[in-house]
Amino acid sequence: MPETLINILIAIGIVLAISAILGLLLAVASKYLAVKEDPRIAEVTKLLPGANCGGCGFAGCAGMADSIVTGGNKKLSSCRPSKPEAKEKIKEYLANTPGPDGSTITGLQ
Repeated sequence: MPETLINILIAIGIVLAISAILGLLLAVASKYLAVKEDPRIAEVTKLLPGANCGGCGFAGCAGMADSIVTGGNKKLSSCRPSKPEAKEKIKEYLANTPGPDGSTITGLQ
């Protein structure tokens, strides 16, 4: 084998080894550094109308859902496009579905 081919194979082997190590580090980091989100946020987002109008003071329905679930907003009435039936579904869902800490959300207006 010519010396040039050996050098190319060595370089390819080094790059593959480095990429394998970095891939493993990324896999471990994604497991231990993952941000856990309350699953109720996604469900409340689905129950909102999805207009993303900003009329409630948030950039979109996901922002409002996050605020409702985390306790920053207690007023479902600020969502003008949402129908009363949908607001009731959200209230019932949050009152009957405990979060990761075991607490439920009541007292929404």
